[in-house]
Amino acid sequence: MHSKYKNMNIETLLQQGIGQALDNLYSISVEPSQVQLQGTKKEFAGDFTLVVFPFVKQARKAPEAVANEIGVQLKANLPEVADFNVVKGFLNISIADSYWVNFVNDISGNDGFGLKAVAADAKPVVIEYSSPNTNKPLHLGHIRNNLLGWSVSELLKADGQNVKRVNLVNDRGIHICKSMLAWLRFGNGETPESSGMKGDHLVGKYYVEFDKHYKSEIADLVANGMDEEEAKKEAPLMKEAQSMLKRWEEGDKEIRDLWEKMNGWVYAGFDETYRSLGVGFDKIYYESNTYLLGKELVQKGLDLGVLYRRDDGSVWCDLTGDGLDEKLLLRRDGTSVYMTQDLGTALLRHNDFDADRLVYVVGNEQDYHFKVLKLILGKLGFPWADKVYHLSYGMVELPNGKMKSREGTVVDADDLIADMEQTAEQMSLEHGKNDELSDDERKRLYHILALGALKYFILKVDPTKNMLFNPAESIDFNGNTGPFIQYTYARIRSIVRKSGQDVGFNIQNSEFKISDKEREIIKLLHSLPSVVEQAAQNFSPAMVANYAYDLAKTFNSFYQDTPILREENADIRSFRVALCDVVATAIRNTMTILGIEVPERM
Repeated sequence: MHSKYKNMNIETLLQQGIGQALDNLYSISVEPSQVQLQGTKKEFAGDFTLVVFPFVKQARKAPEAVANEIGVQLKANLPEVADFNVVKGFLNISIADSYWVNFVNDISGNDGFGLKAVAADAKPVVIEYSSPNTNKPLHLGHIRNNLLGWSVSELLKADGQNVKRVNLVNDRGIHICKSMLAWLRFGNGETPESSGMKGDHLVGKYYVEFDKHYKSEIADLVANGMDEEEAKKEAPLMKEAQSMLKRWEEGDKEIRDLWEKMNGWVYAGFDETYRSLGVGFDKIYYESNTYLLGKELVQKGLDLGVLYRRDDGSVWCDLTGDGLDEKLLLRRDGTSVYMTQDLGTALLRHNDFDADRLVYVVGNEQDYHFKVLKLILGKLGFPWADKVYHLSYGMVELPNGKMKSREGTVVDADDLIADMEQTAEQMSLEHGKNDELSDDERKRLYHILALGALKYFILKVDPTKNMLFNPAESIDFNGNTGPFIQYTYARIRSIVRKSGQDVGFNIQNSEFKISDKEREIIKLLHSLPSVVEQAAQNFSPAMVANYAYDLAKTFNSFYQDTPILREENADIRSFRVALCDVVATAIRNTMTILGIEVPERM
């Protein structure tokens, strides 16, 4: 039995055995993949359940009879099957203890359990995330984006895929010019050094200043009898910002120098936030370097006749035949839009990596944008257009509602992390979980717990859903939280250290019995590779997060009811310590997929 497991897992063995039984009993031929197994419901005895109804008509027997006959065949021919029972048309199959013990033997000491190796010849999956504008600091919405992008990258790597992380910095455009103009008008030469502010915060301050003065100008124009929509276009500040953008695209040295200086402030601030979040990139693209390539593609589209120029000089793509509308690609003054640079970036990125897929981690408010991007790339003749995939995720909000960058009502990422660290410190002191640590170790622990709470709370939610972030709830040491799982890991590592046992484990006693609690843990461990695979197929770190919680919760139930180090039987004690160690490995590997560090001590 042990040698069989080396080549296939128990589900595959059962699928093959059931297929053989169907052939022997009823001359029914099925592929193993057509045999659908599910976990047995807790109110019934068994580990796996086969629903026999799909085979009843061909077998020409009652469901109970079919289930019973298949069960007899399995028990006779597969030593892994210890017993079975039949409930109507459901065959519940119990797996032998020896299989589960051998499974623990196999994975004990394997630090990479649950993770696949990346194939040497695998084409890369390029994942774009973060994609900030250089006119404001990163906020809570960016946090979900960054954490999701990093975690999906780790998830695909765990599934054996070759992943490249990229960032597209939106470093040009009218929004950048707004901050630049406001700094020129109202900044009095203020710098990060003179103000003591992070550079991204300083530039964001002037983005808010622009909006404040712009609204004041609109109000004045409306008060003098102008229509509000007209006032928005005619406000002097907006006209000057638009003029600045045109001068930037024309290469005006004064504007370009200011742009480089202020963007430099922002990049330094971003890098600090990225380090704090624990995320990074293999390559960074800049819109200022890709929009010109986008303009070349627009010209190609005009030459091919798939784009057209209106009388005012603007360039459009007519997508009405595809069920959409017409899409602007160049304004009448020749300046580009987001779509222009996204076309250029997609081509550049595909050529840079010879990518298998181009994945964009972008909020669901951009669903339409990416439908258009794929369609236009296809019309321009690129056969890889269908490799573009938009990982569309929901918005993140706080209990007091939505955030608006222009109005300065966003939740700043740096402030949020600092607040989370303070909360982690307070909660740790209340629970007395750090008495043995030095001051430096405590500070490091607070950061690990804060990031674990933040990341887990965000990533445990299905990416496609909107979510409400509650900082206080996220850092609780009980319940479905990061700190609960981190504390469980630290507890397990303490048990293993106290045992003095080598990590490896191997018991050859075929009569060795396991308890129901042990079986429950082992079955969860056994499912980890398939959980990772399914989560990768769905781009869903939430599936991994909730698995980690289930495993931690199940272990704690086992720990409360089962003696480990106090167990007198040496074989049982050794098995339980080995099981603890494997659970710790599974928790560490799943939390690593989420970008979460687990502390050895708490």
